[in-house]
Amino acid sequence: MSLKNHLKRLHREYMLDHHRVLQAERDWLEWKGYPIDWDNPRDINEKIQWLLCFSDTSSWSLCADKYRVREYVKSKGQGDILIPLLGVWNSASEIDFKSLPDRFVLKCNHDSGSTLVLDKSAGYDETEVRDFLDSHLEKKFGYLNGEMYYNSIKPCIIAEKFLQGGDVPGSAADYKVWCFDGEPYSVWVCYGRTSSETYVNIYDLDWNVHPEVSVFTEHYRDGRGAVPRPACLERMLEAASALSKGFPEVRMDFFVAEGRLYFGEMTFASYGGKMDFYTKEYLEELGSKCILPGKKK
Repeated sequence: MSLKNHLKRLHREYMLDHHRVLQAERDWLEWKGYPIDWDNPRDINEKIQWLLCFSDTSSWSLCADKYRVREYVKSKGQGDILIPLLGVWNSASEIDFKSLPDRFVLKCNHDSGSTLVLDKSAGYDETEVRDFLDSHLEKKFGYLNGEMYYNSIKPCIIAEKFLQGGDVPGSAADYKVWCFDGEPYSVWVCYGRTSSETYVNIYDLDWNVHPEVSVFTEHYRDGRGAVPRPACLERMLEAASALSKGFPEVRMDFFVAEGRLYFGEMTFASYGGKMDFYTKEYLEELGSKCILPGKKK
């Protein structure tokens, strides 16, 4: 990293730590080309920015923690949809690979992009795996998109069971349920995910597809309603309702494997509150469902 970029990063981190609202205003203006209206936020992106700046996000830190959220899920009576946990460590040097099964998943609890799916029969370099995970443990993920609640998460590494097969032929689907204070509203389904493309669609709760609300790109391609209604849809919506109660907005992420529903994660600031893959009208529709709380003191 050049000195200029290093200083730029340090300045951004300082601003996010000490002048959060001002930095959010600058980021929004750079992205949209017009000032954010804090007094009358309308669409879901604007309301996510408002929540990041003016609401109490301490519970977001707990529920965005991929390890400690497990206790929250259990407390809401949804422990049966948790992926079996194989281990947890504070540093990569503590990982006991010999104790793990032939296939397993490793990830950090406080970020995105650190997930590794490992197969002993295919082989892997333990040193490279440890170095990769330790490098992620050191990162403050909250600075990336201004989601500062991530910086309050105590980092660790977890191992989870590898789950065989998804419910979509040739691909596993992610079911991302938009919820507003315990009320599921719609499901954003992603499948066929690679580094270069993902097939997506919005479905309503009756599993009617709505391509007209999406903005398709080279990356986010039209799934053309190819994902059938999951057999566990009612169970998914029940879990989404129970886990999202009390939050003005949250995207509840699930997947189906081995014929069962599993909890993925809770996403409070989808794409940092800068989503551009929905139409303006749909962003406002989602925003209308989000009732903002009073400002934190």
